Amino acid sequence: MKSFDNVVGHKKIIQHFEEAIQTGQISHAYLLNGEDGSGKMTLAKAFAKALLCETHEGCGQCTPCRQADTGNHPDLIYITHEKYEIRVDEIRQGINETIDIKPYSSNYKIYIVDDADRMNVGAQNALLKTLEEPPEYAVILLLTNNKDRLLETILSRCVCMSLGTVPEDQIRAYLKEHIQADEDMIEFAVSFSLGNLGKAIHVATTKEFHEMLNEALGMLGYIHHMELHEMISYLKTLTKYKEQIYDFLDIMTDWYRDMLILKTTGSVNLLIFKDKYRQLKEQEIYITFEGLTHIMDEIQKARVRLNANVNFEVTMEMLLLTMKENGKIW
Repeated sequence: MKSFDNVVGHKKIIQHFEEAIQTGQISHAYLLNGEDGSGKMTLAKAFAKALLCETHEGCGQCTPCRQADTGNHPDLIYITHEKYEIRVDEIRQGINETIDIKPYSSNYKIYIVDDADRMNVGAQNALLKTLEEPPEYAVILLLTNNKDRLLETILSRCVCMSLGTVPEDQIRAYLKEHIQADEDMIEFAVSFSLGNLGKAIHVATTKEFHEMLNEALGMLGYIHHMELHEMISYLKTLTKYKEQIYDFLDIMTDWYRDMLILKTTGSVNLLIFKDKYRQLKEQEIYITFEGLTHIMDEIQKARVRLNANVNFEVTMEMLLLTMKENGKIW
């Protein structure tokens, strides 16, 4: 189907959607689970477009397709939220109070709820009432980073599909065709993305990311020489990247992943930061397997703490201290 032509990877999910359209066996609720940049919204839009299309292929030429492409189709509704969590009023006003109004111009009325795992319990219970007895024309697409945050009763009423990684060769081919970047940057983006196309595009095209990457690599190469007062001072530098901190943590993770690869295989070809081989090798000598594992665990804990709104400076100070001490467990 034409609407799925621009989707890179995720062939099994595409096949499921195509078969559902061809057989007319459309479920009332779908859940697409995957990390940011994995392609959840791209898949949801492609499926919605195919459902609304006059030919049911997402032809891109008919009026419904053009309306879907421009975000102006009256039967395609996006549920958005201004704050971190999605509250009960947003679900009631966005879905419950409008879903009984029949479609204006198609056979389906489609709702796409991004960040659905940010619904609080009240919002989830409000949605559950609709999922229990949906109108025959209703299709609700829930997009989540972590479906385990949703009530089991919601999950049981959805067709749940998890997005996997996209093969490196497909990401590389996409970047070469659509992105203006040199060969080295494309190769780095492919490696750094770990199968996430959105992340690869972000890495290859964002000037702010490149600046942050250079800053992070400079710190990682020097951290075992840092004095305590330098580390405290560096926390002020880190606040500059507060909005990009998860990318910063990804860079840290991949740095120590490379070190672990060097320690276990000695292979340069498997490294993400191949041009930093000498610095990685110098640090790898002084850090044990247990130390590397501990550091990587602490990076993940820092991510969890920041998600839970723990103080930024305290979280990052604890992490930097662990890294400086080569992962020593106190």
